[in-house]
Amino acid sequence: MKKTRILLVDDHQVVRWGVAAVIADSAQDWEVCGEASNGREAISAAATLKPDVVVMDISMPDMNGLEATREIRRENPDTEVLILSVHESEQMVHDVLAAGARGYILKRDAGTELVAALLAVRDHKLFFTSKVAEVVLGGYLGRKVETTAEVPGGRLSSREREVLKLVAEGKVNKEIAQILEISIKTVESHRAHIMQKLELHSVTELVRYAVRNNIVEC
Repeated sequence: MKKTRILLVDDHQVVRWGVAAVIADSAQDWEVCGEASNGREAISAAATLKPDVVVMDISMPDMNGLEATREIRRENPDTEVLILSVHESEQMVHDVLAAGARGYILKRDAGTELVAALLAVRDHKLFFTSKVAEVVLGGYLGRKVETTAEVPGGRLSSREREVLKLVAEGKVNKEIAQILEISIKTVESHRAHIMQKLELHSVTELVRYAVRNNIVEC
């Protein structure tokens, strides 16, 4: 039987080691074919290694997991992505699905649910850890009660969320431009649009918004 090839993507080596250990102990015909520590490395590794499944973190330096997932799925449609993250906001789950990921589990549940998630995603099925499913269902029921409510950050594009994250982390426009490989003028335009869309008026308010909506960790 052909082995299922798995690419591990997380900026913390200890997390990659832990996931690899769970995979090694799973008694499944799987192999870790490679590792990456950020989104750009993940895209390059996926293009070279052609894994069956990518286990992807969201919050990483250089390029986040959402952007990497979107690119990997576009370039390698046969490769499925399983998100492994600490974030459990409803908006993040929607962003993950929009990027093309097939599954979403929380890091604290990896020891008990990673194997089941990998089996499902490998077979091109959806998989959510129970807490994530509760968050999504809770948001759906909330909208049924209050149909005019809007998901926090739902109006922001993926690039705007990326810029917002970097602003909230204390990066100045020049640094953001270098990290995202765009012009300073484009960064300024994104910042203006973010402030306008969210009806915020200061960097302090942006930081509070980013923390409340799990765009950055406090």
